[in-house]
Formats: sequence, C-alpha cells, structure tokens
Amino acid sequence: MWIQQKTDTLAPLEELQGRTVGLKFECNQCHTEVFTDLLGVPAPDSDAPALDETDQYETEEIKCPGCDMIHSLTVKSTFDGVKFEVSEVAADKVSYQIAEPEA
Repeated sequence: MWIQQKTDTLAPLEELQGRTVGLKFECNQCHTEVFTDLLGVPAPDSDAPALDETDQYETEEIKCPGCDMIHSLTVKSTFDGVKFEVSEVAADKVSYQIAEPEA
C-alpha cells in the first residue's frame, strides 16, 4: 500500500526504522511515474554529542526512465520521524511503501 507523504508531517520512525522502503513520484520534467529500488531507513544517531547532530541521511540517485533526468533521493531520519526528499519534486508528490520482511 502506497502512503502519500505530507508536506509538514514526518513519517513515523517506529514504523520505518530498520526497514526498507520503495519510493514513487512523478518526474517534474516529463511527468513519468518513477519507482525506486528499495532504500534503507537509517536509525538516528543516539550516540551523537548533541540533539541537533542525531539526524542521519541516506542519499542515492535514480534516472527517470522517461527523460533520463537524474533525481537525487534522500532518506532523512530523525528522532521526530522520517522524511523522503526527491530533488525537483514537491514533498507532497512523493509516496512510500514499506517492504515486507522476507520470510
């Protein structure tokens, strides 16, 4: 089930930490629907010396199959929640799906 990301709301960390997710978004250049490979959700750094240093990021790139535009994907994990960022795409145009654990 795809979950639409909200602009001002973070996805719940407790549901995503240690899991993998797939992202879906519409390319802002050619309007092709793009699906990513599975991305890991990093855990915030509980050993950081200060609260403002606990954020963790995973960044990858994906090429749009419709126009070859390169989009940068960032999974930002904080103790407040998780945000998915896709370059050149509005936050509320990004959806995520949690991968089922392998049996």
